Amino acid sequence: MNIPKILTLIIIQVLIFHTNNTKSSSTPDYTTLVYKGCSKQAVSDPTGAYSQSLNTLTSTLIQQSSRSKFYKTTTGGPQSTISGLFQCRGDLSSGDCYNCVSKLPQISDNLCGKVSASRIQLLGCYMLYEVSGFTQISGLQMLFKVCSPTNVAGSGFEMRRDTALQVMVNGVNAGNSHGFYTTTYQGVYVLGQCQGDLGAADCGLCVKSAVEKAQVECGSSLSGQVYLHKCFISYGYYPNGVPTKSFGYSSSGYSSGSGQNTGKTVAIIVGGTAGVGFLVIMALFVRGLKKKDDDF
Repeated sequence: MNIPKILTLIIIQVLIFHTNNTKSSSTPDYTTLVYKGCSKQAVSDPTGAYSQSLNTLTSTLIQQSSRSKFYKTTTGGPQSTISGLFQCRGDLSSGDCYNCVSKLPQISDNLCGKVSASRIQLLGCYMLYEVSGFTQISGLQMLFKVCSPTNVAGSGFEMRRDTALQVMVNGVNAGNSHGFYTTTYQGVYVLGQCQGDLGAADCGLCVKSAVEKAQVECGSSLSGQVYLHKCFISYGYYPNGVPTKSFGYSSSGYSSGSGQNTGKTVAIIVGGTAGVGFLVIMALFVRGLKKKDDDF
């Protein structure tokens, strides 16, 4: 029995299993639902013209999402005109953007049904559509907010956060930001993004308004996200370093408590498996050495 060879193979398998599970448990899910906005006005569609126009619209948006982070278009005839758009986060790859946008039409249909307007926001993208003549709202109107239940008042956190947010406001005001800007200041990660067809000046005003709302609504919360009609901002505190792609998933309260604990449970199980595996390996190794000694 070749104990050293078996020992090497087992060690490799344990390490691969541990690495793969660690990676999967820490990967943020950009397709997580943040919020839905469904018009209360249902659409009567006896001829199927509305459904046909909507299907054409969503198919076009999905197709364009493999080539662009933002796209806006209008489809349908005089009696069934529908305008819509999608936007992905500026740090999503083309493939991730496409995967994210591809899920939006089905989610909208499941959550909203046939309505005159729908907006579905995932962590990595959103889609909006509305029939012709739908009432317009201000680009600065707040649609949704979420603030972490953890507060850190009096620790100097708010000063660090506000400094980071101000740098972000200045960043989106710059003409070369393309309406998307992220930065980190002393462990505070902030992100701001405007709707793709918003000019730099209007983008700056929108993000500034979102920041002011976050400061009031979230106070000293450890993390927060504020979504206005034309822009959104997000901030979070990462004392151990900002993840490569921070979606605000684990710290924002989007996932349930059980969902947040799943990664920890997996880590404990994998760690335990690795520990048991190590003991088994050592036992086999010692047993093999003892057998060799007996053979001599």
